[in-house]
Amino acid sequence: MGVSSWNPLRSRDGRQSKLPLYENLNTPSKERDSNDSYDSDDDEYSDTSSSPGTSNSRVTSASISTATPIMPKRNFMVSGRPRQPLGYRLPNKVIRYLCFGLTSFIILMILTLIRASHNENKALAEGRIDRPPSAPPLWESYPFLTRYYGGIRNLVPFSKNVPEYPRLQGEPPVDKLSYVNNTNWKPDVEERNLPTSKEYIKYPQSVFQGAPEQFQECFLDKANKVRVPPIRYYDGRPNGFPEAILGSYELLGLPEDICFERYGRYGPYGFGYSVRSGGLGTGEHGEKEGFEATWEKVPQVDWKGMDWADIQRRCYQSNAARYKEQPPRHAAPHGFYVNEGTAAMKVQTRDTLPDESPKSPTKESGKEKNPASASEGDSVAKKLPRTAVVIRCWDEYFWKEEDVMNIRSLISELVLASGGRYDVHLLVQVKNDAAHPIWADAATYQKRIEETIPEEFRGLVTFWTETQMLSLYQGIFDLFARGPDLPVHGVYRGLQMAMQYFAYQHPEYDYFWQWEMDIRYIGHYYDLFTKIENWAKEQPRKGLWERNGRFYLPSVHGTWEDFKQMARVQSEMGTTGADNIWDGLPGADKQSHASGRGDRPIWGPERPKDPKDWFEPDDDPVPETTYEKDKYVWGVGEEAEYITFNPMFDPQGTTWGLADDITGYNTTEGMPPRRAQIITASRMSRRLLMKMHKETAFLKHHAFPEMWPGTVALQHGYKAVFVPHPLYVDREWPPEIFAHTLNNGRNGATGGSRTSVFGQREHNLIGLTWFYNSGFAPNLYRRWLGLKVNNDGGEEFEMTVDESKNGTSVNEMRGGEGRMCLPPMLLHPVKDVDLPVEANPEDTLDIPESDPGA
Repeated sequence: MGVSSWNPLRSRDGRQSKLPLYENLNTPSKERDSNDSYDSDDDEYSDTSSSPGTSNSRVTSASISTATPIMPKRNFMVSGRPRQPLGYRLPNKVIRYLCFGLTSFIILMILTLIRASHNENKALAEGRIDRPPSAPPLWESYPFLTRYYGGIRNLVPFSKNVPEYPRLQGEPPVDKLSYVNNTNWKPDVEERNLPTSKEYIKYPQSVFQGAPEQFQECFLDKANKVRVPPIRYYDGRPNGFPEAILGSYELLGLPEDICFERYGRYGPYGFGYSVRSGGLGTGEHGEKEGFEATWEKVPQVDWKGMDWADIQRRCYQSNAARYKEQPPRHAAPHGFYVNEGTAAMKVQTRDTLPDESPKSPTKESGKEKNPASASEGDSVAKKLPRTAVVIRCWDEYFWKEEDVMNIRSLISELVLASGGRYDVHLLVQVKNDAAHPIWADAATYQKRIEETIPEEFRGLVTFWTETQMLSLYQGIFDLFARGPDLPVHGVYRGLQMAMQYFAYQHPEYDYFWQWEMDIRYIGHYYDLFTKIENWAKEQPRKGLWERNGRFYLPSVHGTWEDFKQMARVQSEMGTTGADNIWDGLPGADKQSHASGRGDRPIWGPERPKDPKDWFEPDDDPVPETTYEKDKYVWGVGEEAEYITFNPMFDPQGTTWGLADDITGYNTTEGMPPRRAQIITASRMSRRLLMKMHKETAFLKHHAFPEMWPGTVALQHGYKAVFVPHPLYVDREWPPEIFAHTLNNGRNGATGGSRTSVFGQREHNLIGLTWFYNSGFAPNLYRRWLGLKVNNDGGEEFEMTVDESKNGTSVNEMRGGEGRMCLPPMLLHPVKDVDLPVEANPEDTLDIPESDPGA
């Protein structure tokens, strides 16, 4: 032991410091330590030197003693309990209350948001929320066409007419004033030439000349003396009149080289002469030069006191030998009636004339070449089916003069002009049968007819009510697709029920046209119906459903044969659309990719997936051969069971709001095959209506009225035909864009896809002359009648030329071309047409002249 190691002042504890001490140089600062380690750091700091000399990891006892500071280190008092954090801590009781309040607030907020969302969705469904205005559709930027409003003083032959629309791509724009200047018009209207009108029954391409029928002429009176004057037309069209963008005149055989003005169309039915003379008291003012030609051969008819039911009955009886024998009308099994034999005889003789009427002048003069009673063999060979035209109406409908002359024209041109092949009925809904118990009392039934229907049409009425349909078709599961206010038995969703039961009650008809009060036809009804029915009869079944689902635009699709082949190729090969554009890419819908783009052709009945949903399948027609072997033969010459005026589209996948309004089927494996067409106006066979009637009654199957007939026809393999009748549009749509907009569904059809025009894109059809909410059809019809629309048209426009206008738009037309002249066309909807009417002399009061001296 050396000297240096001896120290008399050495502490007794020095013996314990021989072991080396280790110092943690990387001890974190106190600022990084948590509150929980704060006290331990102090203890450690008191035992560890902070001198730089202690940086060596090995520290001997000598070095420790030499490194001890002169002043002893002060030891701080450390509390045994943990140190409180900085700031004030709330009591636990307060924290519990705060947490409870915060949780309650969050739950209340969630419930409030849920309720607000529910109320908003309900308000949107009920239409009580005004949505912010969206951007206007593209078609609103297209300019209006003007040459629809030309008149009879500016007619040109159809072959020389240069239509304002459609224009081919690349054609220069048209100077619209040239349509007026080329006619060498003069400011004085009276000096301009007015062509002569002609009788339509003598038009060479009419049904009366092309395929004349021999039958006994029908008259309005029992004496067989009062005839209906024929309607009249003008050759040509107003200069620049547009062509039909949809459908075809040539295809259906309808006349396109003529036009009708209001007096030639409605003059025979009371338009244009006074009530005293038996007319309607309308159309007696304004531009009417040449209107007297309507009655140059047949005098004006005094329409007071007419009974159209009796007129139709007499017309049929005069030509009964031409038609199939009527089936016997069996009494319902409701017990017996003691005077049954006499009652049956009265029923049998009810349709006969009370007195033997004089012989027909036609029959006496021998003008009828082949009268109906010529020979028994000929009459048997030419037995024809009969058709009922059923016009839907309701008891609170406000009849106006324009409605009366339209129904008169419908009956005269269908019943009298066909020799009784058609009958016209009014199917009238009684909206409040609680206030009018028509089923409980026959007198109440008759009284309600007299209170609501004009006298001349009262014999045509058949009443129906919603409660009657509810009692007939019990047990239908109601989906309430439009809310609780529109039940399945109501007039909105159950309209076809009344038609089904009407057909059940009238076995004497083979076909039924369902018509509406707001449909107008500028032309002859019999010519229209006959040519439509004949065209539908000649359509082959091959590719029929594929063609039925597409609009036909001749300016884009070419001829009808081109259109047929296009529809076939699109259906078989498929087209690229919004629903399949991603097919084949990673992540695409496997189901969509597996289904492929092409569609399987419809050939025969398209059955529902569940055999329990099949109804009397043994009665359905079956194909004569396979689809590939058929040479467009099957179906030619077969009467169509269902004829429509709009395409029959597949509602599956569309945005149409009533696509799923079909009930009674097993939908666990998907919806049943179905088809729909907008606007219920159509022709249905008795076989189709009876199938619909029985399925609704026995299997509880039903669908929305615009979908139910097409669905039944599809599932049972019945022949259904969409007729491409001519339609006009009010704006200068580019034809290619218009065609793509209309046929924008699956594989080039109108339906089967969310991009279908039916649904959220129906606004593109507002400008057509035939759609359920068309704005163009009623405006065009009112202008044609000589009324003002949006301050345009009217008497002054027809008679006066305003040279200050440039003719570039509708309100800038110069006028002075006379009464509007329109080619044959169907218009819908036309509602509430108010014509200026003279005062009825029977309603005027005789006011005594006052005495000046009194």
